[in-house]
Amino acid sequence: MATGSVCEGLHFSKETEKYIVKTLDPVLEEMISEVVNKQPENPLDHMIYWLQKRCGKSKGQCRMSVVQVNQMLKNDLTRQAGVLGEMSAQCGEDAAEDDSAEESDGDEPPADFFKDMSQKGARGSVSAEAYGTWNQKKVFEPPKYPKSDDQKVRLSETLKESFMFNTLEAADMEIIILAMKECNFTAGTKVIEEGESGDYLFVIEKGTLECVKAINGESKVVKTCSEGDVFGELALLYNCPRAANVIAKNQCVCWQLDRDTFNSIVQDAALKRRERYDKFLQSVTILGSVDAYERSQIADALVSETFSSGQFVVKQDDPGHKFYIVESGSLYALKDDVRVKDYKPGDYFGELALLKNQPRAASVVASSDSVRLVSMTRQSFSKMLGSLHDLLCSRVNTYV
Repeated sequence: MATGSVCEGLHFSKETEKYIVKTLDPVLEEMISEVVNKQPENPLDHMIYWLQKRCGKSKGQCRMSVVQVNQMLKNDLTRQAGVLGEMSAQCGEDAAEDDSAEESDGDEPPADFFKDMSQKGARGSVSAEAYGTWNQKKVFEPPKYPKSDDQKVRLSETLKESFMFNTLEAADMEIIILAMKECNFTAGTKVIEEGESGDYLFVIEKGTLECVKAINGESKVVKTCSEGDVFGELALLYNCPRAANVIAKNQCVCWQLDRDTFNSIVQDAALKRRERYDKFLQSVTILGSVDAYERSQIADALVSETFSSGQFVVKQDDPGHKFYIVESGSLYALKDDVRVKDYKPGDYFGELALLKNQPRAASVVASSDSVRLVSMTRQSFSKMLGSLHDLLCSRVNTYV
């Protein structure tokens, strides 16, 4: 969720906005992520159960009473009865139309008429898609837009700058690159219109676009998107209308990705990645005071990197541009060729150069095979961990 602007355009007091942003929205985002990841048959029941668990209730306490279950079943029967009633009424209208047509011209139906009906299936299958076992995930065939080698290189470089795509496996990345369509927009073009349903997201290769909302009767820029940014993804993630107008500020080159490809490839990978990193980040001591929403933002900003035994991660006196957390494996710090510190999973390093804007004070070397780190750029470090600045300074790693 775009929490920073969740209250834009709504008339709340400052205290209420603060409560929504700091307290309510993180819980809602965590719950939605859980539901989207699990995709339960009855999402409302799942959300109720999740909220009860979140409150610390045991599994036994989370069970619904017999009265609640009966009421839930009654509601479901009433809802389905309504659907069947609508179907019956529609079928009656269709039958009346058919009778009228037969009375008007008296012609016999063509020989293949009933054959066509049996192949197409009954009208009730529309309702079955919503309630029955027919609601299966369709076989997905991603689109393919031919691209020159130059386009593939350009698009690959652009996707590497986006957190939503830069962690995809090579095979998934190849599918995404082929499925994306190049779009060029001139200055002033409205690429997305607020309130419309959204079937595409865009990744910016070149140019700048502005997200504009009507607030108190006045159009205001609530966000500016530049090269490497993704926009339009919220409508796909949460199946909701476009939240703002997006207008090209200058000549722009964007890559368009459709909903089906996004859901089948990117969303599943992003949810699994966020879930894995969220669980890992909870074990990092320095992040103990970070709430669920902030943790999810940090997870989205992390990039996975692997190193072999003996390989240098950072070198003494080099400029520092990244902050690292050890996910697996072991490393050690070398200062003037003297081993001064060891690192294990959950440890972090690299903050000294970023906090004090100075070169690396020591080298860090992998001491085991397949060392896996997650890194964060200087910009993301300042943005995501700004609230921990004082704490980081008080515990700063004196070597790196």
